[in-house]
Amino acid sequence: MCNHYRSDPDAIPTWAEYAGYDRGEWSETQIDVWPKRTGTVVRDIGGRTSLDVMAWGVPTKVKGKSGKMLDKAVTNVRNLASPFWKSMLADPGRRCLVPFSMFAEPKARQGREEWWFAVNGAPIACFAGIWRPSEAGHVYAFLTCAPNPLVAPKHPKAMPVILQPEDYETWLTTDYAGACALAQPFPSQLMSVA
Repeated sequence: MCNHYRSDPDAIPTWAEYAGYDRGEWSETQIDVWPKRTGTVVRDIGGRTSLDVMAWGVPTKVKGKSGKMLDKAVTNVRNLASPFWKSMLADPGRRCLVPFSMFAEPKARQGREEWWFAVNGAPIACFAGIWRPSEAGHVYAFLTCAPNPLVAPKHPKAMPVILQPEDYETWLTTDYAGACALAQPFPSQLMSVA
């Protein structure tokens, strides 16, 4: 599961202006984004599609091995039918785009070593994200799906849902069924191992 990605801070303003998004009160984004740190998202703010900064990871409680309830920040969403995630996914106002330059998947049994993946010819691409308010402020996660043939040999469990640029507006406005239909592996021929 993807728990590390990069955003090129120089490309995000250019991409945002090109895509017609309002930069709003956007501030510098981190280049390396890790769980519980802030990242840039694009979402509807007062009827305008705007850049925003939120913490990556939706807080939830999970039962630990000891039976105690533990706090966890969920960064990747795979079970789209779960009532917890469905409530966000069914509401277009709770969907966002998560701009990225590259994403990482861990190399098996190699410590902190990672494989890096990029979308060819795109300095910025977008994950299909969802967000919600929390006690600590706004938080986000992004959807995952089965890996494509490029990612699968290196990380067979899952990959982030990457949207085609022509699907950005659909992601932000469609109904629940339409959103679920976009949760597909990105074409491997349009990606590379960076």
